[in-house]
Amino acid sequence: MSKKLAVVALGGNALLRGDQIGTIDEQEQNTTDTLENLVFLIEEGYDIVITHGNGPQVGNILMRNDAGEQIYGIAQMPVDICVADSQGGIGYMIERMFRNVLNKRKINKDVVCIVTSVLVDINDPAFSDPQKRIGKIYTKEEADVLAARKGWLFREEVKTAGGYRRVVPSPVPTDIMNHSIIRDLSRKGNIVIAAGGGGVPVYLDEKNDVRPAEAVIDKDMASSLLATLIGADEFYILTDVPYIYINYKKPDQQVREFLNYADALRYLNEGQFTKGSMAPKVQACLNFIKSGGKMGVITEAFKLADTKYGSKITMEYEDDRR
Repeated sequence: MSKKLAVVALGGNALLRGDQIGTIDEQEQNTTDTLENLVFLIEEGYDIVITHGNGPQVGNILMRNDAGEQIYGIAQMPVDICVADSQGGIGYMIERMFRNVLNKRKINKDVVCIVTSVLVDINDPAFSDPQKRIGKIYTKEEADVLAARKGWLFREEVKTAGGYRRVVPSPVPTDIMNHSIIRDLSRKGNIVIAAGGGGVPVYLDEKNDVRPAEAVIDKDMASSLLATLIGADEFYILTDVPYIYINYKKPDQQVREFLNYADALRYLNEGQFTKGSMAPKVQACLNFIKSGGKMGVITEAFKLADTKYGSKITMEYEDDRR
C-alpha cells in the first residue's frame, strides 16, 4: 500500500508569536516546537509537503527596504523579490530545524526547500481592487509622496489614527510552477518545503514569458491548490485555535469538530467565519475536498498528534463520527 501524502500549511504563529519581536532565536524555537508535532505524521507513514506563511517576515523585509532607501539610497526591491527572499530565509530555517528534530528522533530523511513561483491571472479582478495591506504604516503626507513617486496605492488604517498602509492585489492562484517536481520529491520520501507565503506571484505574458506581479497570494489558497495538484490525500492548516467555531466568541459559541462539505459551505456563506482569518482557511479546505481530496483539517500546531483535536472537513460524514 502506498503512503498517504499530506500537505501541511504552517500558520504565522508557528514561526512567530504575536507578543514577540521576531529575533532569530525566537523564530527558531517556535519553528522547532511546531515541527516536533509533525513527526507524528512521519511516524504514521505519511509523506509530507510543508507550506508556510510569511506575513511578519515579508513585512519586515519591506520595511528594511524602505529604511535602506531612505537612509542609504539603496534601491528598493519589488514585492515578488521580497516574497522570494522570505521563502528562502524561512525555508532554510524550517529545513535546518527539521533536520535537527529528525536527528534527535533518529529518523533518516532529506529535507529540501523549493523557492516556488505561483501563477496568477493578470486579469484577475483583484488587480483592479487592491485590498491586501503590506509594509509599514506611513503618515498621510508620506503616503502621498510615495503614491506620486512610485505609483503605490494606500488605504487608511482603521486602528491607527492618521496612518496609511500600502495595498496590493491578492489574486487567486491558478497554478503552482514545478508542482510535478514537488510531488515526485515528496513521493520519494523527501520532506519538501514549498509555496511559502503563498508563493512568488507571477503571470504569463503574450509571449508566454514569466513576468512578476506586484501582489501577494493567500497562503492557504495556494497550499490548497498545491495539495490538489500533487494528489495529496489530506490537507492540514495549522493555526492558533484547536477547532472551527460557529458564533465565535459569542455566548452561544459552538465547536464544529466534524463537518461535511455542505455544512461547511453553508456556514461560510452565512458569514460565520471572519474574512481575514478563518474564512480563507475553510474555503481552502473546501476547494481541496471539491477537487478530490479526502480530508481537510484545521487545528492548532501543537495538537496535531492528538486525534481528538481539530476540525475535519470531508465530503460526507464518516459513519463512526456522526
